[in-house]
Amino acid sequence: MTEKILLKVNHLTKTAEFGKVLSNVSFELKQNEHLVIAGETGSGKSTLLKIIAGLEQPDNGNVSLNDELVRGPADNLVPGHPEIAYLSQHFELPKFLRVEQVLEYASNVTDAYRQRIISICKIKHLLLRKTDQLSGGEKQRIAIARLLLTHPQLLLLDEPYSHLDTGLKAILKEVVNQISTRLGVTCILVSHHAEDTLPWAHRILVMKKGVMVQQGKPQELYHQPKNEYVACLFGEYNVVDAGLARLLGKSNLKGKFLRPEQLQLTKKKTGRWVVSGVAYYGSYYLITVTYKNKMIKVSSVRNWVIGELVDLNFS
Repeated sequence: MTEKILLKVNHLTKTAEFGKVLSNVSFELKQNEHLVIAGETGSGKSTLLKIIAGLEQPDNGNVSLNDELVRGPADNLVPGHPEIAYLSQHFELPKFLRVEQVLEYASNVTDAYRQRIISICKIKHLLLRKTDQLSGGEKQRIAIARLLLTHPQLLLLDEPYSHLDTGLKAILKEVVNQISTRLGVTCILVSHHAEDTLPWAHRILVMKKGVMVQQGKPQELYHQPKNEYVACLFGEYNVVDAGLARLLGKSNLKGKFLRPEQLQLTKKKTGRWVVSGVAYYGSYYLITVTYKNKMIKVSSVRNWVIGELVDLNFS
């Protein structure tokens, strides 16, 4: 059964005093689809989310949820759409209140649904605390729970992992996963960190200077990036020019990108490549090898010694 189209974004354009923030951005989002919007700082990601939420007015184009127009501030007395929840990077909770009070004032759902949200967001043990007694990660999960209690169809998360350490990030990732699987709320997530986007996304949309550069499945963007800008967003890569293509014996690779794990090293006394750099990343080593003026990065499960001679093969 094909999922229905929940959101339609049509030819959005937005200009600020310093130039275009968005330029003719269009895409559709299916219900329960995980969409990531990726791109460097200043690429228009946050502005796009605010327009989708009805919090900012586009110059041209429109947004519709379930085929009904999402009106911007110019057409709405109270900005925002009741079925679209948006969590900005700079969210704030009411001060001097207990968490249970914050959630009670926001609630628009049954008690059973409220308890499910509290469980999903892992905040039951925080209900009696005041908002000024919480860590950043705890505040964020409470802010998400508060939004979910309004019973939205669409949740927009702007860089939710950017200020969290590894442990808190893992907890929040589990929360975000369960929002769609247990609540059926569709999510759009903004991020530019590969480890936060590739495992979760069904589809990734890449922005640069307000323009949609490429969109597709995570595997497509990782292995078949349209250009070097897209390639660098999702991890280490090697640009294959004509000279490197000849060295690798693969002339058809010219102009393409190779990820380090697509290559492997073989120790060989007559090898033409020499190990010139070793970086340890816990589960693997990133090895830099050079030959004359060519350099390439290869991932390996074992350590290598700088100066070793090696051959390069495709894994």
